[in-house]
Amino acid sequence: MAQASTAIRSVARDVPFNWEGRDRKGQKVKGRTVAQNEQAVRGELRRQGIAATRIRKHSVRGGKGGKVNAGDIAIFSRQLATMLGAGIPLVQAFEIIGAGHDKPAMQRLLLEIKSDIEGGTSLHEALGKHPLYFDDLYVNLTEAGEQAGALESLLDKIATYKEKTEAIKKKVKKALFYPAAVLAVAFIVTIILLIFVIPQFESLFKGFGADLPAFTQAVINLSRFVQNNGIYIGVVIGAGVYTFIYFHKRSRK
Repeated sequence: MAQASTAIRSVARDVPFNWEGRDRKGQKVKGRTVAQNEQAVRGELRRQGIAATRIRKHSVRGGKGGKVNAGDIAIFSRQLATMLGAGIPLVQAFEIIGAGHDKPAMQRLLLEIKSDIEGGTSLHEALGKHPLYFDDLYVNLTEAGEQAGALESLLDKIATYKEKTEAIKKKVKKALFYPAAVLAVAFIVTIILLIFVIPQFESLFKGFGADLPAFTQAVINLSRFVQNNGIYIGVVIGAGVYTFIYFHKRSRK
């Protein structure tokens, strides 16, 4: 089945549509288009000589649309650099990349940037409005590329930098997985010993009728503390981990 794609420029917020139809030769074609509504899609296809048989909004698995991560930004940077290098206008490049992305969150991000650019905002200013995804280095390099007239070259270097950075991150995470797993298992085993095993030894030690060594007594006291306050300790640790992750993901790099 032949493939076709188009992009519709609109002042209003565009959304992606999947469509199927037949061209002037009667061959089946399909593609994806960004437009304000279904009527706009039909009009654009009609101008291209395509009789639409089915048009529907692009649905993406993931419900809420997933989260935009650094890998998505790296892929976007490479796609944008390639399209600009091929002579595709900036706004149209954003439309094509946004319409073809599988994550609604990434689609919304790209379409918001595209709308800002259509309104007269420069690329680096539009990117700077989203500091959680485009850091100062990214924005400054983009500004330098715009001022020097070498945006394609700078974006290509940014894409290479992002790709290498993500590759290093993956290697570091892979290297840290084993020690992290060992620490997690050790922590769980320690909690089990303090809650279930040490109390058994405590009853045994009481039958000796003698004072216990300081270290042994400290372990028994720690066991009692964990048994009496384990729920509160777990809540505090859980809240601390959640708070750290929450603010870490929402903080500027």
